[in-house]
Order: sequence, then C-alpha cells, then structure tokens
Amino acid sequence: MGFTVAIVGRPNVGKSTLFNRLLEQRKAIVDDVSGVTRDRQYGVSDWNGKSFNVIDTGGFVHGSEDVFEKEIAKQVLIAVEEADAILFLVDAATGVTHLDEEMADVLRKSVKPVFLTVNKVDNPERMLDATEFYSLGFERVFFIASISGSGTGELLDALTELIPEDKKEVEEKEALPKFAIIGQPNVGKSSLLNALVGQERTIVSNIAGTTRDSIHTYYNLFQKEFILIDTAGIRRKSRVHEDLEFYSVIRAIKAVDEADVCLLVIDAEKGVTAQDLNIFSLAARKGKGLLLLVNKWDLIEKDTNTARDYEQELKKRLAPFNDVPIIFISALKKTRIFKAMETALEVYENRKRKVSTAQLNDIMLKAIQAHHAPVVRGHSIKIKFVTQLPTEVPSFAFFCNFPDDIKAPYKNYLENQLRKNFNFRGVPVRLFFRKK
Repeated sequence: MGFTVAIVGRPNVGKSTLFNRLLEQRKAIVDDVSGVTRDRQYGVSDWNGKSFNVIDTGGFVHGSEDVFEKEIAKQVLIAVEEADAILFLVDAATGVTHLDEEMADVLRKSVKPVFLTVNKVDNPERMLDATEFYSLGFERVFFIASISGSGTGELLDALTELIPEDKKEVEEKEALPKFAIIGQPNVGKSSLLNALVGQERTIVSNIAGTTRDSIHTYYNLFQKEFILIDTAGIRRKSRVHEDLEFYSVIRAIKAVDEADVCLLVIDAEKGVTAQDLNIFSLAARKGKGLLLLVNKWDLIEKDTNTARDYEQELKKRLAPFNDVPIIFISALKKTRIFKAMETALEVYENRKRKVSTAQLNDIMLKAIQAHHAPVVRGHSIKIKFVTQLPTEVPSFAFFCNFPDDIKAPYKNYLENQLRKNFNFRGVPVRLFFRKK
C-alpha cells in the first residue's frame, strides 16, 4: 500500500517550497503572500529507493481571525486522520506563534508520527533561534532550509525509515484484479458501482460527496470476478466543502495505490478536469492500468462524429500517454457498463503481459534497423539486445553502446513500436537503456 505524508503548518511557513523540494519539481505556486496554495497539491516523492505520496495542505481561506483558525484546525485534523505521517512545518524566522502552539496541541494527541520541521534555518543565528521550537514537545525535530534543500536529506532518511520494504505476497499471483473507480464528486462513480452489481451497494444522491469512504465490492457475475473500489467524493451537505475536498485527494491516491487498474470516470457534459488529469498522471507514474469512462453520455446531443471528435479531444488532453481505452457509458441506463468491465479486464491482462526475449528481439531489432537512432557527437548508436525486466509494470531494457545519448523522440519511437507490435493498451510502459 502507498505511504502518505501530509505537510501541515500555518500560512507562509514554506509548505509549498518544501513540497516542491520533495518532488524535485516546481509544481506548487510559491509566493510571499500567505494562503497562495488554494488547491490541494499532491505528488510522489522517491528517496533511498522508497516512494511515498506527498500532500501539501495549503489553501487556507482568507477571513476573520476566528474563521482562519477554524480552517487551519480542520486541515490539521483531516491530515492527522488520513495520512501515515505528518510533517509539521514551522518558521524559524518568526519563532513560535499561537497558531503553531494550537496546531501542536492537536498533533500531540495523534498516534501518527509527527516530524516537527523548522524551516528557514539558513544561518547559525537562525539555528540558535530555532531551538525554541523544542518547547513544543515533539521527539522528532529537524532543522531545514527548504529553498536550498539544507537538512532535507536527514529529514527524508528518518521519514523513509517508517516505510516498510515492498513485500511480494505469496498469493499475489492468485489475487483478484482490483479496479478503482476514481473521478470528481458527482460524476456517477457510485451509480456505476450499483448498476454493475445490481443493488444499492452505495448511497447515491445528487449531493456531491455522498460516498465518504472507499468501498470494496466483490464482483462475481457473468463469469467475471474482481474487486471494485468505489472512491470517495466525500463532500457532505452539512460541511464546508473546501476543507473536505482534501479527503477525496488522499483517498483517491490511496485507492490508486491499491488498484491494478484505475477507471477514471468523467462527466460527459463537463469533460476532463485539471484534478482528473493530475490523478491520471499520478496513476500512470505509479504504473497502474488506466481506462477512461465518459459517463452521462445519454445527455449529450450527438451527430455522426460526436464520439470520435470527443475521443480525439480527450486524447490530446491525456498526452503523452494516450494509448488508453475511452468508453462512452451511461451508468443510469446501464449503457456499455459491462463493456467497460471487459475492457478493464483486458487492460489488467495487458499489464501482466510478458513477451519472450526471442520474440522481442526478432521484432524490435527489425524496427531499430528500419529507423536508426540519430548520430550523437559523431557516434552511431547501436542497440544490440532487448529484454523484458521481471517487474510488475511492463519494463524493457535496451542494451546499447551509448545509453545516455538516446533522446526522448527516439525513446518515444521505441515505445510506439512496442505498443504497435504487442498489446499494452491502457498500460504505462517503461524503457531503460543500459551499457552493452
């Protein structure tokens, strides 16, 4: 299962900067104005061969001081409940504030490991000032400067010690396929589940976020057997939806970690959203099978080419990984929902596909001969041998004389040839180049 780390802290302590540092990319918007992070940022970090999910809990709503503190308290409580570990970020430049103390009061009651992380410790004077944070009473205290990366290595070492080594279960090969139904609130995830199993397994209403928890359903009908995971859209009518949106992000990510194939459901009228694309990219990076279900297709006015044009537009949005099945369904009218499940099973089989080394070399070396890699610095690149690696995600090693000189366009060509000759539809494919 995926290990999830939430970064919490009052506004403007540098949560987004630390988030960007952990992901090694500038994904979150960073500014000196407090409360800049309005959307939930999430991604995957790798350290010492271990991967974990990172959630930036920024996005506090501006308002009066009382409302502001309430919003912060909600965010911390959600993070404590949902994450496996908490990075409690404070600011050495301003010292301990009453908001830090209130947050510390909540976090000290948690059984989750809390890493008190003192940010902006970038000179000896700040290091001396930062010692006052020991008064908050946490065992794990780290001094960092997230903008430069100073101290983050020690923090990550301690954090990744909590992550268990991946263990392959003995019964893994015999385990049932797991399909996660993911997507925005109110796109019809629960309706799809109910239509498939033929009973009201989940509460369905037009209030976004009726499903509060991920629900596992065993499916065994029409000679098909698998586990369906209905993920939360989690917003409840009686709650402010801003803070509860954070739930759906964490639980969707956890469902992606658990699943073999992710069924991304979108509303035909609204189309694919930025958050859908983020989850799609995350699932692809984690090596999960993917297919896109366009729900409520019965509500769309159609002509001869409507589905074709809609699909083309979706594939542009999904690029570069757009070798993904797209199925137009109506959960309400049960249109093509069983085709969706058959396709999910096909994607599951594609993800497990193993190609013999002889067959792989016979086909791929001919493709390489037909279109050689470009000459780099006067050197001809020669790929001599190809083999599939024994990994869960389809991965291929190409042995050649100058592995570091293979550029992205040629990598794309090789991936396209693999997809053209062997069916990896709906599955991310990984290519590695090694010295022969």
